[in-house]
Amino acid sequence: MLQVRMDSKVRTVFGKGPMRQLRMREMTPANLYSGGKAAVSLQFETPKLHKDLMSIHGRNAVVTLTVEGDAVGERHVLVQEVQKDPATGQLLHVDFLEIDLRKAARFTVPIQYVGTAKGVDLGGELHIHKDVVQLRGCPLDIPDVIQVDITPLEQGGAGLTYGDLPLPANVEMLEKPDVTCVNVQ
Repeated sequence: MLQVRMDSKVRTVFGKGPMRQLRMREMTPANLYSGGKAAVSLQFETPKLHKDLMSIHGRNAVVTLTVEGDAVGERHVLVQEVQKDPATGQLLHVDFLEIDLRKAARFTVPIQYVGTAKGVDLGGELHIHKDVVQLRGCPLDIPDVIQVDITPLEQGGAGLTYGDLPLPANVEMLEKPDVTCVNVQ
């Protein structure tokens, strides 16, 4: 799984007016949630946060968050939600969720099909039925993407199923193994 570092500070201002002023100073408010503990209010430098979020957009990523002014210091988190202004696209707020790297969790991982199927070369049409898979495992064991070689697929064949996907050790598939992901018609 992709790993990224981000730096933040504890936020001490709250409310609509102070949040607007914070954003005018190119700072983005955020919250850090941790199961059962009180949420920690944070603030980030907007340009750096935007760049970091764009680098992990649409991917599973563990963020190592350094919090200046917090007793804990470094935390491992996932990006939970990003709020943007619908008209301008400006970052408004980000929510993070603290995770335990040793505890298994559920993740959605994209499937990437590589190669050209034999059946397509012979005039067939490639049908992709599934492009993501649900996996369970420790965050650092989860792959960023699952690559599958579709070169051997022929026309009218059974295709590839979830059970045919290559998985790393210590990762469990949460899908039915007989469901077809891709085939050639």
